[in-house]
Amino acid sequence: MDSFEVNKVLGGLLGTVFVVFSVGIVSNSLFATHAPETPGFAIEAAEADAGGAAGGAAAEETPIADLLASADAGAGEAVFKKCAACHSIEKGGPNKVGPDLWAIVDRPVASHEGFSYSGAMKEFAKGGQEKWTFENLNHFLTSPKGFVKGTAMGFAGLKKDDERANLIAYMREQADSPVPLPEAGAAPEGAAEEAAPADAAPAEAAPAEQAPAEQSPTEAAPAEQAPTEAAPAEQAPAEEAAPSEGTPAPEGQPAEQPAE
Repeated sequence: MDSFEVNKVLGGLLGTVFVVFSVGIVSNSLFATHAPETPGFAIEAAEADAGGAAGGAAAEETPIADLLASADAGAGEAVFKKCAACHSIEKGGPNKVGPDLWAIVDRPVASHEGFSYSGAMKEFAKGGQEKWTFENLNHFLTSPKGFVKGTAMGFAGLKKDDERANLIAYMREQADSPVPLPEAGAAPEGAAEEAAPADAAPAEAAPAEQAPAEQSPTEAAPAEQAPTEAAPAEQAPAEEAAPSEGTPAPEGQPAEQPAE
């Protein structure tokens, strides 16, 4: 290969590089992207005080007893389709990614035979003392990882109250003997025990309320005797008027002389 052919090859390579860079510069100038002056969506997350956010959310949530009072189990069957990929709910159903959910309401946590539960779920079970009550199911279905820290369940949760209530109503019916529904308007479990000391407070204050009544007759006694002490004051005018007998008599009558 002589020098002329080498020059042609090098010229072709340099021309290709020049064209590529030129195209890149032109395309950047035509389709340049710039950050907007103001973002289209401003997402701001308010930071709550430690312990305040959880307390406020718990105070505002509707009790599950009130939600179940108007729940529709038929609609809950449709909601369960979101769970069917990982759970069966028929009697004697197989374990999938999660355990079978037949008779799940009031069943001890992490107690289904043949399923390997995560360490976090076993810890939450407290050796079988914790059960899947209506309250626990409501909180767990709202946010599984938020309610049981470290659970292997990857479900994001049901944020709508009516969906959770319908689903729980449907799962309740999937049992030989469905658990009775909680009474609407009743205090959640554990609330009655916390309120007991407050109810007993008036009984402790009873002696203080009776004290004024027991002492009132004794304290009023001096007031009843007050008129008796004032009696000498009523006779005082008569004793002071006695010397006036020696005063001059009216005109036409002789003056009485005092006895010697």
